[in-house]
Amino acid sequence: MPHVQRRSSVSDELAWQIVRAADEAAKGTDKRFAVAVVDEGGHLKAFLRQDGAKLNAVQVAQDKAYTAASSGMPTQKWSEVLDADPVLKTAAPTAIDRLVGMGGGLPIVVDGELVGAIGVSGAHWTDDVKIAEAGLSVVDAKP
Repeated sequence: MPHVQRRSSVSDELAWQIVRAADEAAKGTDKRFAVAVVDEGGHLKAFLRQDGAKLNAVQVAQDKAYTAASSGMPTQKWSEVLDADPVLKTAAPTAIDRLVGMGGGLPIVVDGELVGAIGVSGAHWTDDVKIAEAGLSVVDAKP
């Protein structure tokens, strides 16, 4: 069909594997996190709020995942993009819903194709990145 575009998406099985891997990594810390995995369209596929994770981590994790999926780049890259362009820095945060410019959101890429994203929130953004990377380790381990 010439008027239909097909996209690959993260499966529910892979989404939960990513969440479980992030959860295991987080248990090795003294912090508690929320972990969200979205599909290529930014729709929630799997989510975990660890016992003790702050309530605001729920929305931030989901928005980090949405930002990474919608832009196809890690959320911490947004701070660099915004800092490099004063007009964009002023306009983007109010013009782009759910935009998060701190680390913890990473695209999920399989066979070179964006299929979703993970978002993690609960600690300093550098800690969130480490937990998100741990979640994505299962993607790298796939044959």
